[in-house]
Amino acid sequence: MAGEFKVLAFVGPAGTGKSQRTHFIARQFGANYIIDDGLLIKDGKIVCGKSAKTEQNQVRAIRRALFEFPDHRDQVKRVLEKAAPCTILIVATSPGMAVKICRQLSLPEPERYIYIEEVATREEIEQALRERHTKKQHVIPVAYVQVRRNFAGKVVGRLKTFWSARVRSGLDDAEKTIVRPPFSYYGQVEIGPYAIEQIVRHVASLVTQVDEVKDVKVKTEEEGVVSVNVSIVVTAGKYTFMEVGNKVQRRIFAVLPFLTGLDLNEINVLIGGWKRNDD
Repeated sequence: MAGEFKVLAFVGPAGTGKSQRTHFIARQFGANYIIDDGLLIKDGKIVCGKSAKTEQNQVRAIRRALFEFPDHRDQVKRVLEKAAPCTILIVATSPGMAVKICRQLSLPEPERYIYIEEVATREEIEQALRERHTKKQHVIPVAYVQVRRNFAGKVVGRLKTFWSARVRSGLDDAEKTIVRPPFSYYGQVEIGPYAIEQIVRHVASLVTQVDEVKDVKVKTEEEGVVSVNVSIVVTAGKYTFMEVGNKVQRRIFAVLPFLTGLDLNEINVLIGGWKRNDD
């Protein structure tokens, strides 16, 4: 599959105006498809995928943009397999991100990197960054109607752009849409086992009849997927030990993915002791 694709990468930090210039770059270098923030785009239309800007927290957004969710990744791979041979432009915040996306989608690594500094002046980049930080708005390089249909956040409006002479000549008129996602994210986020352990300890301790959380072990199954083992001491009372264990399990399943964006493979709850209820 990899030999049937030519891959290019358009690279620049978040908020520097890449998505405003994506269609121009794609046309200039003959790219048939664009991969941007979890979406596969062709001729200004979403072919498949899901925007990272629809996610409700930062970790899931980064994982979405890197195609770490199997159903999302497989959907895009199936479409690309049918589209081969073709040229793909990957929009990324760094060369490393572009390479990760290629590996996830079984594509060859980019043969050329085009950097935002090559197509935008320093003043334009600084202006784009100010706009991102003050208005919290992002650009998606697809039509307004498409975004309204597919985007869960707030759609602000169509983009009107003022271009430098460097890229004005031959610029296409592909439509772009301004959106305001639930949050803004930059760079990478790492959540260590200790942070997960503390969340699990707190959540488990709030369950009725849990007297003590003795031990929590966190095991990383794969990127973004963890398993948790919890040992608790239970006070005798209204609920059986099995019911208390089930309550702890359900509470962690509900809270941990919401707070961290991680997926849970399994949660094992061990009753490591019990105490009488003297009341």
